[in-house]
Amino acid sequence: MTVHKIGIIGLGKITEDQHLPVIAANPAFELVAVSSQRGIKVDGARTFRAPADMYEAMPELDVVAVCTPPQVRHAIAREALAAGKHVLLEKPPAATISELDDLAAFATAQGRVLFTTWHSQYNAAVAHARDLLAHHSVKRLAITWKEDVRRWHPGQKWIWTAGGFGVFDPGINALSILTEIMPTPVFVRSAELTFPDNCDAPIAASLAFATNGPHDDLTAEFDWRQTGPQTWDIVIETDEGTELRLANGGARLEVNGELDVERKPAEYEDIYHRFAQLLRDNRSLVDSAPLRLVADSFLIGRRLTTEPFHE
Repeated sequence: MTVHKIGIIGLGKITEDQHLPVIAANPAFELVAVSSQRGIKVDGARTFRAPADMYEAMPELDVVAVCTPPQVRHAIAREALAAGKHVLLEKPPAATISELDDLAAFATAQGRVLFTTWHSQYNAAVAHARDLLAHHSVKRLAITWKEDVRRWHPGQKWIWTAGGFGVFDPGINALSILTEIMPTPVFVRSAELTFPDNCDAPIAASLAFATNGPHDDLTAEFDWRQTGPQTWDIVIETDEGTELRLANGGARLEVNGELDVERKPAEYEDIYHRFAQLLRDNRSLVDSAPLRLVADSFLIGRRLTTEPFHE
């Protein structure tokens, strides 16, 4: 089995919670370097302040995982591709669709693998829901994605700046499930985006979707102000009256009130297994559909203002 020498660019919370332990447990990868502007060190890996220094010092490195904020991801990923590295992109893969399109084309030109990771899609319950809906029309769909930003993004200023996505940082996880399971294309019909008075990214959003079919009772509610229990649910009713409930971010599926699938989340484990397969096959996997729905929400959304946000 080929063992890929991997470097990580960006040492934030998701890297510490997911990428580091998952890479350590996957025999297809060996973490040899990290690039951190703050100089954060990881046992067993060399630390560099800039990716270019990492590439120059370690030519044997063939793969990088880019885990920076989205505003700077395009330039970093393009530099890695130009250096001959295969690239895994944490979600969202770029700040704009144009940037992602450019990365996909450049990866092809360089003969490198580019992998956009949507971790919520890597749940057995999501895959089963997709299969169950494959031959049905969706009569009603309601997404409720509400969590506490102070719990999941403590002290992170970038999420409130332009291009930081705000509540769409978690909300895009729900949209990645939506685009994965729906049997027909989905469009944003209307959107209301609520911005704190002192921020350039929304803290809440209400969306309505449409499809090419006759039914359009499809909605999503995102909110970053929920304390206590967190809510990551999608309820779907088919034209035949079957109700599907995806809960816990896609880890659990109930069909007509009965438990159908439940698996302890192993999203990042599955992401790195998939990445190893893509590297073996020298094949990219670039999915822009969730990012397009976010972009459309900003394009047609009505802006509302609420009280300032403070940590």
